[in-house]
Amino acid sequence: MSSKNIQVIGMEIKELEKENYDRVNFIYKQGIETNLATFQNECPTFEEWDKSHLNFCRFGMFDDEKLIGWAALTSVSSRCVYSGVAEISIYIDNNYKGKGIGQILLRHLIEQSELKDIWTLQASIMQNNLSSINLFKKCGFREVGYREKIGRDKFGIWRNTILMERRSSLPKLI
Repeated sequence: MSSKNIQVIGMEIKELEKENYDRVNFIYKQGIETNLATFQNECPTFEEWDKSHLNFCRFGMFDDEKLIGWAALTSVSSRCVYSGVAEISIYIDNNYKGKGIGQILLRHLIEQSELKDIWTLQASIMQNNLSSINLFKKCGFREVGYREKIGRDKFGIWRNTILMERRSSLPKLI
């Protein structure tokens, strides 16, 4: 096992590769269908997904060789002063929700992001997505605000989001 991979409860966290994108897309589509996870109505192509996410801290949780969840970071700004601030995307296959996989994957992403000098992680979560809000709270995030009617869901209804943030506790980063 490579030092980049970690094994947990018979599963393994590995870096995502382009070959994993079909499952990334499948899991993301499940998120779209919940109407709780994203304002997007269609899955991006791999090229769009690849361009919109940072080229590091892209992780998947694998059960055997099957991707069952993924997490990745997006830059919040192109300005260099915000190079240590990133937004999290995390999605878990519906068949694996409620098993602690999101928490394991999110904690791994936090740890690895700090190794890449990310000092602030943020997430914008739909206000009624209580399971995601609770997941982030368990992993050390706090609510720092909300955005009223920031986007329309797949039915065209304006929705609020909760802005959550986690500051690094590493002295070298803060």
